[in-house]
Amino acid sequence: MNAVYAAIPLFNTIFAYGMETAYFRFMRKDTDHNAVNNTVTISVLISSVVLSAVLWMNQGWLGKIATVSEYPELIKLAIIIIFLDALNTIPFARLRYEGRPRQFAAIQIANILITLLFTVFFLSYCPAKAKADPDSWAVAIYDPKTNPIVYVLIANAIASFFTLVMLAKRLFPKEWKFNFPLWLTMMAYALPILIAGMGGMINETFDRLMLGWWLPNANGFADEQRGIYGACYKLSILITLFIQAFRMGAEPFFFKQAESENPQKVYARVTKFFVITIAVMFLFVTLFLPVWKYFIDPKYWEGLKVVPILLLANMCLGIYYNLSIWYKLTNKTIAGATITIVGTAITIVINFFFIPKYSYVASAWATFFCYFSMMLISYLWGQKEYYVPYAWKKLLAYLIIALLLFFLHSGITKLYNNTAFGLGFACVLILAFILFIVRIEKKEFEQLPYVGALVKKMF
Repeated sequence: MNAVYAAIPLFNTIFAYGMETAYFRFMRKDTDHNAVNNTVTISVLISSVVLSAVLWMNQGWLGKIATVSEYPELIKLAIIIIFLDALNTIPFARLRYEGRPRQFAAIQIANILITLLFTVFFLSYCPAKAKADPDSWAVAIYDPKTNPIVYVLIANAIASFFTLVMLAKRLFPKEWKFNFPLWLTMMAYALPILIAGMGGMINETFDRLMLGWWLPNANGFADEQRGIYGACYKLSILITLFIQAFRMGAEPFFFKQAESENPQKVYARVTKFFVITIAVMFLFVTLFLPVWKYFIDPKYWEGLKVVPILLLANMCLGIYYNLSIWYKLTNKTIAGATITIVGTAITIVINFFFIPKYSYVASAWATFFCYFSMMLISYLWGQKEYYVPYAWKKLLAYLIIALLLFFLHSGITKLYNNTAFGLGFACVLILAFILFIVRIEKKEFEQLPYVGALVKKMF
């Protein structure tokens, strides 16, 4: 499934994402919010229909790129999901801008639950029902010869459709009035973000395809390596989900804060708490990897060595999202495109030269160096264009300490290989790290609601 999504040129989703960012920017800038709402909504509706039609007419070409020509239904379902998700983008953005986190979260959770429900229904209940009674209704909707991924995509499509229904009130514009001059201005702002989005898709997903392109597939070797890499990539999901959730809330928040008296101070403070959180999460995943590994098939365990690398890569990506506010506020979105193109070039070059020898390990390091370079360039460039007083020395120290604790745990558990000891030692290290940070950041934590009183009692 990852390869299918990676191969399809997600113009719809990328365009919607670019217009989403433009939406937040111009809702802060323009006094005529209705014009912004109407123009963005109509633009995304039209682009979703047109671009999905283009994808639909090129299914054969897409199937060849994804190397799934023998499963044309996968391409059809993926295009449908992309279409529905693109339509959902602006209604979700409106919820975020209006400050409705509960409704936003409720719909997102409903989407996940519906996906899980129908996935279990198609892959567990229907097979059992069809096997027990060959004449039952389950036979009409379930075919054991069909690739299981098809049913996973059907579940995703159903969830996306119901999500669209839940967002129906915000799906269409209040007035069918399209402000063309405003749209041109918004497109000038959003186009570099679209380019960055294309590069971001390559950075995030094309490494699985590259493994298929540049590894020999004799006896299914390339497919096996892609399977191992994809399974281990999923173990970084905790940090990935946190970063995505953070981005959803941070972008409208950052734009609104731009009107405050000292927004740079707020941005620096948010970034500090973000880095602290992902550092703790890094330790939580890596030190408890003997537990997390049971969430994937044992045949994929040989790839666990890349999990820390992928976690570090996603940490760099999360920090980059924090830093990227400078070019969005200063209308220099071309900088975002430039930075992403550099990251994309790094991804392609490292994968091209090192996949044949190091397989998915090369892909993991390519991901890390890509996001690390993007983070570093954005910081150095951004501080010249829009200075934010990030406590970078302190934050770098926290990240290095977290990394040293990981190496300490790895070294000691290799000398004394006992699972109970390793997990207990992990708990001690994580607790010590948290207490260390709370002591250093005591004044900051004392200002937090609910947490402040506890910190004062502890220290």
